[in-house]
Amino acid sequence: MQLGNVLLIGESGVGKSTLINAVLKREETEVGFGMTGTTQRMEIYEGEGLPFRVIDTIGFEPTFFRKTKAINAVKKWSKDSAKKKKDEEEKEDKQIHAIWFCVEGTRRKLFYDTIKSMLRATSMWKSIPIVVVITKSYSSTESEENIKMVKEAFRKTRQAERLKEVIPVVAAPFVIQDDIIVPPKGIDVLINKTNELMPEAIRMSQQDVAVYILQRKRALAQGVVATSVVLGVTVTAVPIPIADGLMLSSLELAEIKAIAGIYEIKKGDKSKRFIDSIIEVGTVSAVARTAISALKAIPGINIAASIMNGVIGGSFVTILGEGAAYAFEQIYLGKKSLDDIDWVKKMMESKLAEEFSGKAEKVIKNLPEKPNFKNVSQLIVDTFSKKS
Repeated sequence: MQLGNVLLIGESGVGKSTLINAVLKREETEVGFGMTGTTQRMEIYEGEGLPFRVIDTIGFEPTFFRKTKAINAVKKWSKDSAKKKKDEEEKEDKQIHAIWFCVEGTRRKLFYDTIKSMLRATSMWKSIPIVVVITKSYSSTESEENIKMVKEAFRKTRQAERLKEVIPVVAAPFVIQDDIIVPPKGIDVLINKTNELMPEAIRMSQQDVAVYILQRKRALAQGVVATSVVLGVTVTAVPIPIADGLMLSSLELAEIKAIAGIYEIKKGDKSKRFIDSIIEVGTVSAVARTAISALKAIPGINIAASIMNGVIGGSFVTILGEGAAYAFEQIYLGKKSLDDIDWVKKMMESKLAEEFSGKAEKVIKNLPEKPNFKNVSQLIVDTFSKKS
């Protein structure tokens, strides 16, 4: 099957690898932190179910010589790819159909110079449409300002006609503090727009796009749960008895709001009541207290109070996150509504009653010899993700 090609270009450290993970259902792409980045050569990534692959380029560095090196590397690859081939299929395989320019939302002062450099690097592909992806777009207000600045930067270069879309994204959950988690956003918009730019012969149908995007929402929601579990274990791993559920309520609220954002649940009184009903089940309900008591009463379990509390906290965060993701997906698909309060309460109570004690006990029995926040959190996520 022929695939389209998207050339991904941007400065080091803007989050290109994280973006690839979010779009292509990849978990193994190396993700870097800071200015140096991780991509040292051209890499090609494919995602099952998408009609296009992503060609990741060497990240631009802030210094003149390193930036020039990156520009020349992209130019050389472009020339090599454009050379005539005897095999027509191989020639088509090298054609670039769209370009993603990645700029970081927090570096808006550098937009103009960065865009000029990227246009220089891709000068061989002058007729190819461009999508600017503004990464790390945590603030909606700043996102609007950034979109205007990007469009203005293109107007200054006289290549505004090539700019097809400016899309602010958050490619992975971002924790501002324990009670504020910025959810992933913009990934579905980017997938839709890129699909539109592909040749008609290889473009996905809208139905197939919808299926793929739903799968991505599930994966992104799981990412929010995993992030929240680490916080849950950390918050509750104290060597004193905790008031069952109360220490987690603000974190659980942040987790569920973030998942609601992924499934495009609009804010308002109805969504607030719906979310509050989920929180109630996981904090002060009789089912929650019974589940905790049952776990603590299991014979033969003798671990430090801090570890027990961490397992309880992390397990509750997992159960509520998974239940919320399922509930919001049903609303997203039109099968349920925000008025179905009784349904979501019963669903969450059933999930707690059926899964909490058994899976939390498995976590305790499989604890590593030297438990810490990271390995306990991962064990919780792995154990609760298993169906049996």
